[in-house]
Amino acid sequence: MLLVILVLMIGGAIFSLEARDLLSAVVAYGIVGFGLVICFLILQAPDLALVQIVVETITLIIMVAVILNSTRKELGVKWASKTVAYIVGSFVFLILFMYFFEKVTSVLSVFGEHLLRMSEAYIEPGAKDTGSANLVTGVIFDYRGYDTLGEATVLFTAVMGVLTVMRLKGRKEE
Repeated sequence: MLLVILVLMIGGAIFSLEARDLLSAVVAYGIVGFGLVICFLILQAPDLALVQIVVETITLIIMVAVILNSTRKELGVKWASKTVAYIVGSFVFLILFMYFFEKVTSVLSVFGEHLLRMSEAYIEPGAKDTGSANLVTGVIFDYRGYDTLGEATVLFTAVMGVLTVMRLKGRKEE
């Protein structure tokens, strides 16, 4: 199943490079981000999937809003003729996303089910190895430091991208 998602992601990335209009490119690039959410779920990393889905949704909404706001006035493009195609495409994508999302989440363990697969290695020697009085802080910053750094980098990059787009739009109006 991971291979199917990766092929869809590569297809979305290629389509976003070859798309004729900017809105189609941004929506196709969103396929890559939402496919990554499903890949994280398949690989049993729900924390990364949660960060990715929040960042992808927010940036996709902002990018579509900026494109629709700026291109209507500047290019004079009639969006009404393409609205039906975008709505149908969005529904097809939503149905495919929900199908794969359901398949992936059915494989995850039941919420609240106690699995001591990795936690024993953290709980037993955690306080001694990290030297931290708070075990959660010790685990996050010592054992899972790179994971936490990756999540912080994703959030920081998304914020910088949004601020850059907002600043460029503000400069054009002046």
